[in-house]
Amino acid sequence: MSAIQTIAYTGIFVFALTGALKARSHQMDVFGAVVLAFVTAYGGGTVRDLLIGVRPVSWMNDYLALALVLAAVTVVFLLHQNVMRFKITIFLSDAIGLGLFTVLGIHKSMEMGINSGYAVIMGAISATFGGLLADILSNTVPDLLKKGELYATACLVGGMAQIGLMRAGVPAHINLGISVLLVVGIRIVSKWKRLYLPAI
Repeated sequence: MSAIQTIAYTGIFVFALTGALKARSHQMDVFGAVVLAFVTAYGGGTVRDLLIGVRPVSWMNDYLALALVLAAVTVVFLLHQNVMRFKITIFLSDAIGLGLFTVLGIHKSMEMGINSGYAVIMGAISATFGGLLADILSNTVPDLLKKGELYATACLVGGMAQIGLMRAGVPAHINLGISVLLVVGIRIVSKWKRLYLPAI
């Protein structure tokens, strides 16, 4: 399994965990958890694939990806944690998913001939739109749209770093690792230090 495939499957599992945890925090049933896990894991990648012309979209016919979503729901079903720990776990798993899906989205977009600037945007869409759709379904204000949240901003910074490192000739596996860590780090530090974008 290549580094990109590992990132893709890890990201699917992590984002599916995020979706299932959101479902549990909203006291949904198992079916609701599967729906939210599926949307969180696949929503951003589906939007990206439709925009760049990938047919069929990347998750079609991928039973391993589907199994990972169901496994994530099972893990959450078996967990016994209080609500506060859920909030922390959701945040951390979402931050990791952001990093993984940003670099994956950029890689797949550039494979399809998208230029580097728009590839960064596609990376941000890949990373954020699944959570956006899941939040809408659970009647929650999406993190992407909350006042000042460094959410898509973290993806854009990490994505630009990925392109810069690529042009500098940094080996792919090192580049991907640094870019993922940068997105996750910005997301966590900005939340911890309450660093926000200015309100309009």
